[in-house]
Amino acid sequence: MTAATDENEPLLNKEDYYFLEGPKSRQYEFIFALEVFWEFIKGIRALHFVGPSVTVFGSARFREGHKYYELSRELGAKIARSGLTVMTGGGPGLMEAANRGVFEAGGKSVGCNIKLPKEQHPNPYMQKWVEIKFFFVRKVLLVKYSYAFVVMPGGAGTMDELFETLTLIQTATIHDFPIVVMGKEFYAPLTDMLNKMVAEKTIAEEDLQLLKFTDDPQEAVQHIRDYITTNYRITAKRKPIWWLLEKG
Repeated sequence: MTAATDENEPLLNKEDYYFLEGPKSRQYEFIFALEVFWEFIKGIRALHFVGPSVTVFGSARFREGHKYYELSRELGAKIARSGLTVMTGGGPGLMEAANRGVFEAGGKSVGCNIKLPKEQHPNPYMQKWVEIKFFFVRKVLLVKYSYAFVVMPGGAGTMDELFETLTLIQTATIHDFPIVVMGKEFYAPLTDMLNKMVAEKTIAEEDLQLLKFTDDPQEAVQHIRDYITTNYRITAKRKPIWWLLEKG
């Protein structure tokens, strides 16, 4: 595309429009809306009876033997022994490790997997999982069924999940659920950045209280348990309705 050289020149000429994707057809948009609706219905039907859950976010790229994989695995086991379900993105890496820890401890392990051409595939340590096409649908489901969130080391996707969840809590869009961030050394630059945000007044100092930084799985689980016990009353699980073909 030819760049405009003068502020009075138009940004685009007629030929340039062929290189830009404009609005889709009405039929395309309608089909897309139906597809999104179906993805939500599919996810809700699959995950409606799994809670109360703790969602664990983390990288797909750390493998067995890495310190963060083993940390996530230990965390999953401790959450399972506390009586809570662990939900992850359902993929490999630290998601697999958390699901694996739960699975090995005899707890309930579920996932909400994303369809990607590479890197992401369902791990074998889940009793129940659903595969979702759209990232935004998946993130809604991961947040919807959880009482708490644990953020393990990760990349852009994990940062997206952390800050979207933090923003939802900060703006009172969802209840003030606890967020535990594990990997203090890994997240040291993030801690510095958050402190800079406070100094620059782009966030409030009390916003930092929404995050608990620790490397101790037992401390993480105790923080979650204390918070849930103090602030929430977990109601009895609803039973599946047979004529809706629901499964518990």
